Amino acid sequence: QVMEGEPYHHFRHRGTRQRALSRHWGWHMRLTRDPQVLWFEQQTVKRRSKRGTSVVPTDPWFPKQWYMNNDVHPDLNILTAWSRGYTGLGVVLSVLDDGLEKDHPDLAANYDPLASYDFNSNDPDPQPRYGDGDKNWHGTLCAGQVAAVANNKICGAGVAYNAKIGGVRMLDGSITDIVEAQALSLQPQHIHIYSASWGPEDDGRTVDGPGVLAAAAFRRGVMQGRGGLGSIFIWASGNGGANYDNCNCDGYTNSIYTVSVGSVLGGGQRPHYSESCPAILTTTYSSRTTSKVQIVTTDLHHRCTDKHTGTSASAPLAAGMVALALEANPSLTWRDLQHLIIRASKPAHLQAEDWAENGVGRRVSHYYGYGLLDAGLLVQVATTWAGTRPQEKCSVQAVQVPRDIGSSLTISTDVSSCSQSIRSLEHVQVQLSLSYSRRGDLVVALSSPMGTTSTLVTVRPYDTSQEGYKDWTFMSTHFWDENPKGVWTLRLENRGDARNTGQLSSFILHLHGTDEDMPARRSAATATAECLSRDEQGACEDCGSSLYTHRGSCVSYCPPRYYGRARSATPRDTGRVCASCHPSCYTCQGASAQNCTSCPSGRTLQDVSHTCHHP
Repeated sequence: QVMEGEPYHHFRHRGTRQRALSRHWGWHMRLTRDPQVLWFEQQTVKRRSKRGTSVVPTDPWFPKQWYMNNDVHPDLNILTAWSRGYTGLGVVLSVLDDGLEKDHPDLAANYDPLASYDFNSNDPDPQPRYGDGDKNWHGTLCAGQVAAVANNKICGAGVAYNAKIGGVRMLDGSITDIVEAQALSLQPQHIHIYSASWGPEDDGRTVDGPGVLAAAAFRRGVMQGRGGLGSIFIWASGNGGANYDNCNCDGYTNSIYTVSVGSVLGGGQRPHYSESCPAILTTTYSSRTTSKVQIVTTDLHHRCTDKHTGTSASAPLAAGMVALALEANPSLTWRDLQHLIIRASKPAHLQAEDWAENGVGRRVSHYYGYGLLDAGLLVQVATTWAGTRPQEKCSVQAVQVPRDIGSSLTISTDVSSCSQSIRSLEHVQVQLSLSYSRRGDLVVALSSPMGTTSTLVTVRPYDTSQEGYKDWTFMSTHFWDENPKGVWTLRLENRGDARNTGQLSSFILHLHGTDEDMPARRSAATATAECLSRDEQGACEDCGSSLYTHRGSCVSYCPPRYYGRARSATPRDTGRVCASCHPSCYTCQGASAQNCTSCPSGRTLQDVSHTCHHP
């Protein structure tokens, strides 16, 4: 069509997805070569949100969702991502667990039968099995964290409350390699994100991972899933903390194809159940000690709970945040997402003795990975991310003849042969075969040429096995973006009885990464909103027309107990401010007690009068 009064023409072609951000190659070439075309641009759908609609959901239990409603500082910064218009629309997730109550009133509108299956009874319906003490509640709780419907007067809101959610019933029966493989490869062109909170026993003495079929399903998922961009697998790091378990002895959590998520309490302390290992990439909240309210979500029999907790509560929160990032940029690969998660995680107030700076200046911990995941930052870096060069892999066999371990053994290996193909590291794996008289007494650590030391496995006092490690692969994310060039050092150390003995028969170092100099990319500017003018005290007075002035700074949304309004009545003044709601309201559209849109915990909203009352 011709644009009226303008020398522009609008053409449509059928060759691209509506949300395509990449240009159509064929048409691009034809128009580039046409001398009569002075300028052209493929039009993309731009995201515009109505001003004045509140970002804070009005669900009755949202005031209890402390990890996303600004009650703790920092929280997961979900409201900032929502304020930019990202709510998970168009993204499909599936929770691989013990079933999903698909008719739950807070899930039904987002339920996706194509993202669901029952591998325990071999039918398409994931509804959990009731009775037997109703122990199959877990999948329904995890699903609600991701995609509970918002603003529907029921329960709380999911992190990605406009996403589609499915459930796979697989844990309520005998679990075999083939069941796991089928679940991990369910509808890989339809499901974008798989969330899982299961694995080998967290008893502190098991070393186990995916079988042949499940391992192949992971590989096939990242190669072919999601149109070749790769399925996203979000994994809970494990609840074996009380048994001194280490998540590097769990082959699901330490796979390079899974995003392993750790846990932290609301106050920044380490939960007693949390496991540590360098495969953990990021962390979300899982519970708090200061109140009885834990994670708020959907429960069986159409109920609500505020008692969900554990590492298995952390992974679905991360899955929901990744859904927001995929909506912000649908063309991200599985590796892009791991790069972005690292850049959007912050050490913040997370308490551990082992925080250390790696060779590219990022702080990292065996308990928390790169820190607390920030949804606002995640969607911001996602929108501007330039993609990554192909994954390169370089392996070095570092042991030719068996070596006695004794009290300690150090092996150094030069990997200069790899520096042609890999300039910036991603995952580093150490594949070991060794015998040992008591496996749990052996501490294994790897040091990079840039001076970063990653403890691959810690002492596991309950692991009395004499089996050693048979071709076991450990993984670390702590060397991410470092240059691998130089000498790597593996150190094995006996922390138990001096009479322990063993032999290291094989050590292969697997380096993964790209040939791009990743640190040369400027880190995304932090989301400090621009202020146009400040007063003498340095507080912001004018945030322009797209942001709100709140407590002296510029914000993209007004937090709970505030509402957005024009700064003044003069039409020429486009400034907007956050003004206080009446103390009886939790969210509101104006300053009076009759302007409430939701109420604090313990009060109920009267629909007609828009007031909050004690029941």
